[in-house]
Amino acid sequence: MGKKILYIEDNEQNYYLVQFILKHHEYEVLWAKDGKEGIEMAARIQPDLILLDIQLPIVDGYAVAKAIRRNPQLEDIPIVALTSYAMLGDREKAIEAGCTGYIEKPIKPEIFANQIKAYFEKNEIAK
Repeated sequence: MGKKILYIEDNEQNYYLVQFILKHHEYEVLWAKDGKEGIEMAARIQPDLILLDIQLPIVDGYAVAKAIRRNPQLEDIPIVALTSYAMLGDREKAIEAGCTGYIEKPIKPEIFANQIKAYFEKNEIAK
């Protein structure tokens, strides 16, 4: 398997679609079903990238991004908001919370894997 991605998402169908696409491109996708579980899993598995829904039960995505950024072991991991929040200002709010990038749902399956690959490449250049 390739790079490890943690997907924090409460919708099972969204998870399976993303996992199906990314697994085909040799990424390992792990799933956290709510914000609290996502924060705990991120610390435990230290993924290469985190995909983060914003509308989550227990702890919302903004709070999750802030919590992950406060952990020195996780501060360099790219966090990409993957969300249907697409109103004016939502992208900026996600970036302010600590997200590296933003992809709107519904995803476009034909380009999604390339979007994820670009975040990995951007992160490698930054190191």
